[in-house]
Amino acid sequence: MKILPSIRTPQDLRLIKKELLPALCEELRQEIIQVASKNGGHLGSSLGAVEIITALHYVFNTPQDQIVFDTGHQSYAHKLLTGRQKEFSKIRTQGGISGFPKRHESPYDTFGVGHASTAISAALGMAIARDQQKKDSKVIAVVGDGCMTGGMAYEALQNAGLLRTDLLVILNDNQMFISQRVGALGKALTKLLTTKYVQLAEEKATNFLKRFDEVGNNAAKLAKRARSILFPGTLFEEMGFRYFGPVNGNDIEAMIDVLENVKNVKGPVILHVVTKKGKGYKPAEESPTKFHGVGIFDIETGDSLGKSDRMTFTKAFSQTLVKLAAKDEKINAITAAMPEGTGLDAFRDAYPTRYFDVGIAEEHAATFAAGLAANGLKPVVALYSTFAQRCFDQILHDVALQNLPVVFALDRAGIVGEDGPTHHGVFDLSFLREIPHLTVAAPADENELQHILKTACDANTPFVLRYPRGAGFNVPMDAKPKSLPVGKGIWLKKGNDVTILAIGNRVHPALKAAESLEEQGIKAGVINMRFIKPLDLALVDEALKNSPRFVTVEDNILAGGFGSAIAEYLADKQAPFKLLRLGYGDEFIEHGKTAQLYADFDLDATHIAQKILNWIQK
Repeated sequence: MKILPSIRTPQDLRLIKKELLPALCEELRQEIIQVASKNGGHLGSSLGAVEIITALHYVFNTPQDQIVFDTGHQSYAHKLLTGRQKEFSKIRTQGGISGFPKRHESPYDTFGVGHASTAISAALGMAIARDQQKKDSKVIAVVGDGCMTGGMAYEALQNAGLLRTDLLVILNDNQMFISQRVGALGKALTKLLTTKYVQLAEEKATNFLKRFDEVGNNAAKLAKRARSILFPGTLFEEMGFRYFGPVNGNDIEAMIDVLENVKNVKGPVILHVVTKKGKGYKPAEESPTKFHGVGIFDIETGDSLGKSDRMTFTKAFSQTLVKLAAKDEKINAITAAMPEGTGLDAFRDAYPTRYFDVGIAEEHAATFAAGLAANGLKPVVALYSTFAQRCFDQILHDVALQNLPVVFALDRAGIVGEDGPTHHGVFDLSFLREIPHLTVAAPADENELQHILKTACDANTPFVLRYPRGAGFNVPMDAKPKSLPVGKGIWLKKGNDVTILAIGNRVHPALKAAESLEEQGIKAGVINMRFIKPLDLALVDEALKNSPRFVTVEDNILAGGFGSAIAEYLADKQAPFKLLRLGYGDEFIEHGKTAQLYADFDLDATHIAQKILNWIQK
């Protein structure tokens, strides 16, 4: 008889006998694998964290005791144990629950996440709020080792050490970053040092030594340092944390015992646990990077399903950069912990001495690139658009202000589908367009991407090219990338009833929409603008002579975006014009299939044509 269906809330979980918990963890894993194989999602990290999450809900009184996840891609077991079993089969589908914790979804989702390195800061704020309101509850941050490469995590650690409030940070070391240190000695030390008797004795001894002025204080410091020789937590201890671990995070009984021992330790505490990413599913254990974030797959083999061999924007970027670097040894590539996702794994393999993975540290990536450029190199920083938001100041202050030739290749720009509002890259045109010296371009397809990347590497100026996730438009690829004139667009179709100014991956749908409109007697011109900054103003002026009607189409929010740039120019020119802007309104866009989201927001070919037709008829 299965255990999981009987658990509606963590209160039900706490009624289960300890000896049944390993079987429950296995049920959780099987459910996660089954659903992820059909919906895609973050599989490896969620499988590795099953015992941690189960033990937390077993030991702590959630939701009064609050669990804060970092990034949140490891939280699937959390969703299953907190009243969302019925909804779990529709995770990451339109109208279904999110793949990340969201405050509006459940009281057990105490803080919404999707970006890394935020949990300790949020948990510390929640702990201070608890103290001020005189509440008796615990706050626990669950942080992956990769998240500890982000500077924000260390800012929070030093502040927590200063404030000295009660806070438990669980460092989930899945052996993908922090070196493993498990064994008999480590296990024995952890078990010994987490017991309340040893903790009390240590505190009493330290307080006793401190009574003897400078000599006693020095002795206390020496004892603390001696402890750190046997313990890998020196950094955390020096920042004001009590450090315990490492423990086997996939041993549910050990996790419960340790959590029971440390939950009442006063002040900030680090508990270091070691887990196996992809635990319980052999393909994920053997290929943890591949199974970090997956599409649909065959459970028996682990093979991906539903993927085609079509060229993708990412693949076009990857192949072109390798080609360009073969002829230009000044080209270097930088990623923030996403070599496979951004396609830089191919560059890494071809030019390892010119490749840099800086960890989850986008701010550092941008300024590090500025340093490379200041000394004559050509750095290309490949980031997801949503993560580029984190280094806005560095792009402005360290790159553009000094007019340094750094290329930012922003993958996953626009709608990204099932990952939802934390990952949609629909803001970059707006927050980058305002920066002086910065060239901003968006290729219409994968072939144009290779040419714009060549243009960017030759431009000797700060340069951003942004492109979407997934397959391109199946256009023929030219044999060699070539430089294009900066700030120049091209006519794709002439028409004197209305001119569609399109940018990026909405160019081809706009062209299809124009062809559809022609069947209804409306002659629509189409311009592939290519560049958001600088705009091809001569081309806009030429279009104005044909018709005062303009339609802008962009895979970006309307506020401050491409359409705004066109409106500003025409208004400043005091030209007689009518303008329809198509893009995203003042809202965060939920998750769903990319094609459906484009249709919902009137950005596919059919809806673009219908919106224009309705507008003209009015």
